[in-house]
Amino acid sequence: MAVAAAQETAREEVADVRRYLFTVDEFYRMGEAGIFTEDDRVELIDGEIWQMTAIGPLHAEIVDRLTELFVRRLAGTARVRVQNPLRVSSRTEPQPDLVVARLRGGSYADRHPEPGDVLLVVEVADSSLRYDRVQKIPRYGAAGVPEVWLVDLSAHAVTVYTDPGPTGYARERVLRPGDVITAAGAPALDLPVGELFASIEKE
Repeated sequence: MAVAAAQETAREEVADVRRYLFTVDEFYRMGEAGIFTEDDRVELIDGEIWQMTAIGPLHAEIVDRLTELFVRRLAGTARVRVQNPLRVSSRTEPQPDLVVARLRGGSYADRHPEPGDVLLVVEVADSSLRYDRVQKIPRYGAAGVPEVWLVDLSAHAVTVYTDPGPTGYARERVLRPGDVITAAGAPALDLPVGELFASIEKE
């Protein structure tokens, strides 16, 4: 019995290893070295590299329509970025579907936006719903992103997350057809939720 216990302890000690967590800078160097290509849909969350789900036609259509609305409503007042990186921390850099960022001398050519630059993040989700809700949105809140919209394609609903804090967002509101969604930091973005989904159903 003593030998078996010792062997079990040895196995536990061997298995007790720590994961190596990458920084954003290391993540970039991996791309520069050719480990990832432009076609690889990956993002860095808390030092871990996650493979993003494929973008389906409905997902792409909703992102396109929101982009057109945002660009039209916010022209000259904010920067609309589509599926581009957001530097959340030294170990987290997701690629939200949409980011509405403050104007910064007209350009983000020298760095990606950071939480202090952001007015709104939008994630459009079908198969990625749980990943967006569990992995990404709490980290946006902990970093101080003021507002996130999670567009649930299956439920035809938009969850609005506000009041960010260390563990995520203190307030969640689920809006459905019949409700109007407005971004606190960009009031020009008022959108009837039903209009967003009904236009798809008619086609």
